[in-house]
Amino acid sequence: MRNQIRKYIKTSTSSAPLAVFRIGFGVMMLLSVIRFWYNGWIETLYINPKFHFSYFGFQWVKPLGDYTYLLFLVCGIASLLVALGFKYRIAIITFFITFTYIELMDKTTYLNHYYFISLLSFVMCFLPANSYFSVDNFIQKKQYKQIPKWTIDSVKLSLGIVYVYAGLAKINSDWLFKAQPLKIWLPSKYDLPLIGETIMQQHWFHIAMSWSGMLYDLCIPFLLLYKKTRWFAFGLVVFFHVFTRVLFPIGMFPFIMIVSSLIFFDSTIHHRILNFFRSLFKSIKPRNESIASSFYNYKHQNIVLPVIAIFFAIQLLLPFRYLLYPGELFWTEEGFRFSWRVMLIEKTGFAEFKIVNGKTKEAFIVNNSDFLTSFQEKEMSTQPDFILEYAHFLGKHFESQGHQNLEIYVDNFVSLNGRRSQRFIDSKTDLLQQKESFKPKDWILPFNDEIKGL
Repeated sequence: MRNQIRKYIKTSTSSAPLAVFRIGFGVMMLLSVIRFWYNGWIETLYINPKFHFSYFGFQWVKPLGDYTYLLFLVCGIASLLVALGFKYRIAIITFFITFTYIELMDKTTYLNHYYFISLLSFVMCFLPANSYFSVDNFIQKKQYKQIPKWTIDSVKLSLGIVYVYAGLAKINSDWLFKAQPLKIWLPSKYDLPLIGETIMQQHWFHIAMSWSGMLYDLCIPFLLLYKKTRWFAFGLVVFFHVFTRVLFPIGMFPFIMIVSSLIFFDSTIHHRILNFFRSLFKSIKPRNESIASSFYNYKHQNIVLPVIAIFFAIQLLLPFRYLLYPGELFWTEEGFRFSWRVMLIEKTGFAEFKIVNGKTKEAFIVNNSDFLTSFQEKEMSTQPDFILEYAHFLGKHFESQGHQNLEIYVDNFVSLNGRRSQRFIDSKTDLLQQKESFKPKDWILPFNDEIKGL
């Protein structure tokens, strides 16, 4: 076994697939930053709100006021430099830090694909993605046509984890047998030509979409790995992600996954892609005197490989942390994030906070719109850690105004995947006495139904 591992580590492969992936990744990230800026989301999500929800342990990560624009600018420039392969190591580390900081600034904006980008950019910090077809090659007059195979396989594994875990998460009774939440979302697409008012309204189609989505996620990485099914699988990738992009407002994620899937193809395909780029940008073509090395000599590989191994071990185990918590995962959401549970729940909620003087029992109701945007209030009303953090924010706010002996209670109802709403948080619990931690929140009321599955 040890000999096989050593042999694998020494195995080399063409550097072209990693070069194409670097270019595609950088371009997609640059477009994402431009899209965010163009739509005014920097201001509406990070500058205008009076309060921002923080991740536990990262309360120190906050928006930077008007300097938030500078943060996005640096992130965009870094993504461009990654695509060009110019000062690559500095560029990808800068991108990872700035993008992850942006992701951590407000928990309200959490999306699985933002998390995926942070993880992928972290892995790319250790990869020789500038070893071929990069500005760094042009400057150093040196390029490497062969790199360690594990560097490309690490990207494939990153993609495979997303797909397989997303597929496993769909093996539950709500998704497979009730077609929830697709049964809620798809009928709203009645304006789509031809299919909007016909099959989009049919229960059989909702079931078919649910099952095909689960099977797609579970099978697609293996179909991409197998050469005989690779083109068919890539066709499925394009169709699936374009179709989901038409149906749902999920931003750049479909295009990122399509471009990323190219890394599964043989180097001949990537050389054709690079030749196309050469025809467009002849100025970055390596000079004739460039030195071509048969193999990239990876420095400090004995240090990097254990780091990569630990990183992937964490990624494989982290989605199962929900097993440490009691109650229904989709209800409590304890262990839900960072586990590739994509588009599995539709929650609507109502949360009314009551501020009480513990001695005099005088009380008043908070107008949430005084502190939160409508988007923040929607997210807060269905997630217990949001509710707790907001309650503590209210406590500090009203204490600063001279209120004493504060107690804060919430009257909170939530509906999950089309069910009738039920009380979510124990209305007799003083939220100021509760502290955020990794421990189960016993003040979340039990779910009055059962969802079977993983």
